[in-house]
Amino acid sequence: MIRTLVVDDDFRVSGIHAAYVAKVPGFEVVGQAATVAAALTAVAELRPDLLLLDVFLPDGSGMDVLRRLTTESGASRPDALMITAARDLGSVREAMQLGAVGYLVKPFGFAMLAERLAAYGELRERMDALAAAETDQAEVDALFSVVRPARVAQQPPKGHSAPTLALVRAAVQGARGGDLSAAEVAERTGISRATAQRYLSYLVREGLARLELRYGATGRPEHRYRAA
Repeated sequence: MIRTLVVDDDFRVSGIHAAYVAKVPGFEVVGQAATVAAALTAVAELRPDLLLLDVFLPDGSGMDVLRRLTTESGASRPDALMITAARDLGSVREAMQLGAVGYLVKPFGFAMLAERLAAYGELRERMDALAAAETDQAEVDALFSVVRPARVAQQPPKGHSAPTLALVRAAVQGARGGDLSAAEVAERTGISRATAQRYLSYLVREGLARLELRYGATGRPEHRYRAA
């Protein structure tokens, strides 16, 4: 599980974002903070892997949090996904310079956040898999491409909802074994197997998932799905 700390000065928004994170397979919320000071204390005590970090805070900014953590924690600093209403290029550039893994502009829905979290989860898995080996150019390019995920259509076809689509895609991208069946996706997301199958078929048609057949000793082959 990727341990996530939500940092936002608006308790209602913080609660919504925490609920969003909790719905994404492979992620858990370990705490919420509303100020720079509280965020620094929470990081020291809770040791999160990822910060959902607002730029505007009552006693400073999310950039201040990243600067302090970089100075004090070095390589062990948690990653940060910036979540803010700030749209100016200066804020975006500063977040990039401080090593943020992404930047989401408010307001946004569950589908967009789930997509970014799933991409981040895939990035961590790939980096863990490559940790003990030297990488070539293709592997490096693949790592950088992960944090720029292909977008799911904002208006999916009739009979599909964007939040459920994002949830199914996140489950596929977060599959520890590499692939999942429709039944396993249903179990992880809390939807029916038939619904999971419908959304998985859509992801395959859009090129966002790949269908593979697993043959057993007898009977029909099992349909397995993995992130494209």
